[in-house]
Amino acid sequence: MTSSRNEPIAALSVAIIACNEERHIGDALASVADLAGEIVAVIDDRSRDATATICRNYGARVYVEPWRGFPAQRNRALDLCRGAWVLFLDADERVLPDLADEIRATLSGGVNMSGFWIPRYNLFFGQRLKGGGWYPDEQLRLMRRDCARYDEARLVHEFAALDGPAGRMRGHLLHLNIERLDELWGKQRAYAIQEAQTLFLAGVPVRRRTFISAPAREFYRRFVTLRGYRDGVLGLFLCATMAYFEIVKYAHLKGLAILEKADAKAQRRKGKGQ
Repeated sequence: MTSSRNEPIAALSVAIIACNEERHIGDALASVADLAGEIVAVIDDRSRDATATICRNYGARVYVEPWRGFPAQRNRALDLCRGAWVLFLDADERVLPDLADEIRATLSGGVNMSGFWIPRYNLFFGQRLKGGGWYPDEQLRLMRRDCARYDEARLVHEFAALDGPAGRMRGHLLHLNIERLDELWGKQRAYAIQEAQTLFLAGVPVRRRTFISAPAREFYRRFVTLRGYRDGVLGLFLCATMAYFEIVKYAHLKGLAILEKADAKAQRRKGKGQ
């Protein structure tokens, strides 16, 4: 006979958005297989591997949809879920047993919160980080479905706006963040470009001193303030890497500003010629 501890929580949906994640997604789904009343997977229609099939094998409701950007895709997942509560999980994350137990205990009682922040362990090259902003790395992932919405103007590092208060869990997610150097470089470059686009849409200007002050601030913040030094040589390397990509971000932002000015100038010339 199955114990009540292992019975899925009917009021909980697990939502996952993914693209070409066959390597990781099976273990992610296994970590919540006995936790939620349903699993909803929104798969990018550009995905070309077995991600969707693996999700179906775990009993997930699978929707293959066009990519809208992270916040819009999460909003779509919220709309597709049926549970009163939604737990967002990425393919490279795992719900650890202590977190699963805490979610069960929390949702089985009276809950006065609209959501919960969850601490996350980050693994870089197999090492669990202690500082640099990578721990406790709290993520707003558990939320009442009707109280949460993502800001679709925020293109990266999105989080939900809640209609109501948020609590904090003690149990952890495990994030298999980076395993290879090319993965680190590619991910951070993509983040830098998306952050630059967000700043551009917000009308943030770029000054020459930014190319010195921004990376310097980022390195000091991560290595000293957030104690990235606790992670030794790896911590030093990662903090320096994040500082470098501040330069990439502002270089891209500067390029967008130059293109906008050139386009405006061309439009003025065109108007004068008519």
